[in-house]
Amino acid sequence: MAATMLDPADIVIFGGTGDLSLRKIMPALYYRHKEEQLNPAGRIIAIGRGAMTHEELVALILEHCKNYISKDDWDDAIWKDFAKHLHYAQVDAQDSTSYKSLAKILDDSPREIRMFYLATPATIFGSICEELRAHELITPTSRVVLEKPLGYDMTSFRSINNAVLKCVDESQVYRIDHYLGKETVQNLMVLRFSNNIFERLWSSDSVDHVQITVAESIGVGSRGGYYDKSGAMRDMVQNHLLQLLCLVAMEAPHEINPDSVRDEKLKVLRSLRPIPQQEIGSNTVRGQYRTGTVDGKPAQTYLEDIEKGASDTETFVAIKAHVDNWRWSGVPFYLRTGKRMAQRYSEIVIQFRPVPHNIFPGLTSEPVANKLIIRLQPNEIVKLQMTTKVPGPGGYRLKPVFLNLSFADAFNERYPDAYERLLMDVVRGNPTLFMRTDEVEAAWNWTENILHGWEHARQSPQPYTAGSWGPSDSFVLMAQDGNKWHEDF
Repeated sequence: MAATMLDPADIVIFGGTGDLSLRKIMPALYYRHKEEQLNPAGRIIAIGRGAMTHEELVALILEHCKNYISKDDWDDAIWKDFAKHLHYAQVDAQDSTSYKSLAKILDDSPREIRMFYLATPATIFGSICEELRAHELITPTSRVVLEKPLGYDMTSFRSINNAVLKCVDESQVYRIDHYLGKETVQNLMVLRFSNNIFERLWSSDSVDHVQITVAESIGVGSRGGYYDKSGAMRDMVQNHLLQLLCLVAMEAPHEINPDSVRDEKLKVLRSLRPIPQQEIGSNTVRGQYRTGTVDGKPAQTYLEDIEKGASDTETFVAIKAHVDNWRWSGVPFYLRTGKRMAQRYSEIVIQFRPVPHNIFPGLTSEPVANKLIIRLQPNEIVKLQMTTKVPGPGGYRLKPVFLNLSFADAFNERYPDAYERLLMDVVRGNPTLFMRTDEVEAAWNWTENILHGWEHARQSPQPYTAGSWGPSDSFVLMAQDGNKWHEDF
């Protein structure tokens, strides 16, 4: 189905020649141009510190886009038309005089909407916004997109956030989390709130526990400098995993509008039970990968990857969490994320309770408890595990089988990736899938309690072999409740 063309917009990307822009933002904009959703009157303005001609900019973006756009989706004619909308402005984000070049472009036939995408270190978000305001470049219809990580802790987040909010209104700020733009993540709300069969079972009455896993097979790569200061808790749990938990646990909003949805997510974050100091060791696991084999190739240690002799930074986290409210009382939420794990995948597993009474005694196999598996990547799938009878004579033989919805099979068309969807939401002024200040603060409040607990207990990360599923204690975390991680592919 063709996308609806949006209003003309000036999309200004600070860090426009950097890795995120070349790897994610520009390919996403190419696809939206290809689908005729970007208004042809709009412009894409890449900001960089060095001198660069238009031809050099186009060549740079072309080189990288071809690496991230499917050959089936590439079209030379569409690319040439897309390239006409590319512009370059040489701006040192912290040099006030250099903003004149950007002001000249924007003031020359200004577009109705301005999007300022800050794909830069968060430490200069405030100074960029101050300069944009000082040069009168922020209009009532401007939006400012903030990339994570938004600070190192609550204090640094508030410092960065307050500096931005001195220049723009909260309603103009879009704090991006690309996980919320994934098709299956958005479909989670439809699955829950448009299917009575699930919503009636979606509580402690029927659900035994919930698992949320975001596993990566790669190491830290070129992000070692950043990652060693952050670790898995700040890089993944504080934002991605907690946002997924919110979508699983939230109550139904009265309608799908920005504040209604975010109000419900905030209630979940504020209902997360703080883990007491004395329970940090039994309810959380930290790990750090050692040498091993991933995808049949040798993988070196984390310390070798970051070229340091010692580090207490975690590359793996597992947490047993509780949402203390009426719906979820007593239901554990198990969160897990790590680098250099056996496979790259992200999924949510809703494990239902077993049947209250087995009417098939004496069988070699008993009824298996139902589970709903929502795979976010790499292949987007929703599967419901059910127990059925094996066909044939000889009485009852039971076997678990899956009702399977594969998005690739069910919808024979390409659908936008997360950045495509989120970028267009910014242009149309829809902040539903972006985080409000109070959401981010609530997430920091809960995660900081764990970080402080690790520091107080001097809990060093446990080693785990690259290419494995993490430290052994992460399995103990589940086993002590009689559960185990879902790893059936």
